[in-house]
Amino acid sequence: QANPFQHRICRVFSTSDNEDSSMSFEDFLDMLSAFSDSATSDVKSHYAFRIFDFDEDGILDRKDLEKLVNCLTGQGEESQLSNVDMEQLIQNILEESDIDKDGTINLAEFQHVVSRCPDFASSFKIVL
Repeated sequence: QANPFQHRICRVFSTSDNEDSSMSFEDFLDMLSAFSDSATSDVKSHYAFRIFDFDEDGILDRKDLEKLVNCLTGQGEESQLSNVDMEQLIQNILEESDIDKDGTINLAEFQHVVSRCPDFASSFKIVL
C-alpha cells in the first residue's frame, strides 16, 4: 500500500532544482541510508522532522501538525477528524512537545520527544 508521506519523502531527499521532487540515484541512496537499520536515531529524527515540516520553514506549527494528522488518518472526508477533535489533538501534541511554549515544535524539541520513543528508530525504515 502507498505511503501517505511518499511525496514528502521524495521532496526531502531530492536535490533537484526543479520543484518536481525528482530523485537522482545518489538521492535514492541517501534516502535508503537514512531509512536503514544502521542509521542513528539523530539522522532518522532529522529526516522525519523534515518530512513532517510540510511548509519547510524549520518548525512544526499547527498547519504542519494538521497535515500530519490528516496523512496518518487518511485524506477522505469520512476519516478526517472533526475540527474540535483536531484542535484537541494538536493541543495535546503541543503540550507534550513544545518545551519553550512558543506554539511550535522545533527540531530539538522533536528529537527530545522521539528520544522517549524506543520504537522510533526501528519503525522509521523502508522494507524492501
